[in-house]
Amino acid sequence: MSPTELPSLWTPALNEAPPRSLCTDCGVSRMKDPKACGGACQFIKPDYEAREKQVHGRARDPARTDEIFFGPFQRMVRAKMAAPLAGAQWTGITTGIAERLLESGAVEAVLTMAPDPQDMWRPVPVLVTRAQDMAQCRGMRMGYAPLLALLEPARAQGISKLAIIGIPCQVYALRALEAELGFEKIYVVGTPCSDNTTTESFHDFLALLSEEPQDITYLEFRADYHVELRFRDGRVREVPFLQLPISKLPPDFFPLTCRTCVDYTNVLADITVGYMGGQGEQWLLVRNDRGAEMLALLGDAVRISTPGSAGNRRSAVKGFLANVERAAGGLPLRRMPDWLRPIIGWLMPRIGPRGLEFARARVEMKAVETILHLRRAEPRRMRTMVPPHVWKLVEPYGLKPSQEERPRDAASKPEHG
Repeated sequence: MSPTELPSLWTPALNEAPPRSLCTDCGVSRMKDPKACGGACQFIKPDYEAREKQVHGRARDPARTDEIFFGPFQRMVRAKMAAPLAGAQWTGITTGIAERLLESGAVEAVLTMAPDPQDMWRPVPVLVTRAQDMAQCRGMRMGYAPLLALLEPARAQGISKLAIIGIPCQVYALRALEAELGFEKIYVVGTPCSDNTTTESFHDFLALLSEEPQDITYLEFRADYHVELRFRDGRVREVPFLQLPISKLPPDFFPLTCRTCVDYTNVLADITVGYMGGQGEQWLLVRNDRGAEMLALLGDAVRISTPGSAGNRRSAVKGFLANVERAAGGLPLRRMPDWLRPIIGWLMPRIGPRGLEFARARVEMKAVETILHLRRAEPRRMRTMVPPHVWKLVEPYGLKPSQEERPRDAASKPEHG
């Protein structure tokens, strides 16, 4: 079967995943050589400096302060589609890029996620070969899906030019294996991610948010400190972060992998499409020439402006650090009196960190969370799992590595297992 003969949305039969600790089932363990996880996994011995040089031609530059937070980039912009795409999570930039790649012939297929036919929230990895079918992949999914398991079937079917839309743990593993895969070209659109959970647990969360969880069609954590819910009958509900039922979630709602992720902004993608620095729009980090090529494909269909930045993140991050320490391994506690929550919820979008300062705060919070949770749960992994740049992010908050925690030589050869 040639690429042109593939079904427009194709998911081949997948191997079972062998048991793994600290695994998000990126798909590598389902490939022909499951032991490739040992050298590819973000959670074993990541080497971001080497991978950044591999993908972008250089590592993050300390002289460009925001690269310490967000990784290497050529350009950062706030953006939205001039005509938002129906069913998109935001305005449709991610799937819009994928459509243009297929229409232009730059790629023969796009590897991404589509909703399970039986559960709209469950992600299913698919290869898409027609631009019009990207519409079926719009929107957010929640859960684990072995995206990279489709790489070998794609290559076996003759696909040589591929686009991939993935989250950080998937993209890190892809870059580690890229040279061995044999593709002529790979375009990578990355979306930020830090907190994933099982689809089943996500349904439990929806049930805490509404008495009609089956009618929720959309959920988004926004940069204005609110979660937006949309319902089948057209209703829209906004819930302030401080009023979310976090205390009712089990301590392991977010697994240790997600609580110790060091790559919120998907630094190894060619272009990152997210929301944190967007202030109501999307936030794009064009990281290299291939990322610039993808943004250019949208032409006048996308409107671009300069990101803003306001407020001060320091007190917010300090408060988060204290909450994580008190939580003793579970989700951060919120000890604020109920009567005060609506007041603070009203104030945060107005005086809290906004725009790029909000994005910096979230990256620092993830770095803090990584250190504290690994120290508690997997202290022996500190030296190999925490890259040097993460320690730089947490240093202003009094977190420093002990002698046993200092990163090992990044040039040491990854262990295979």
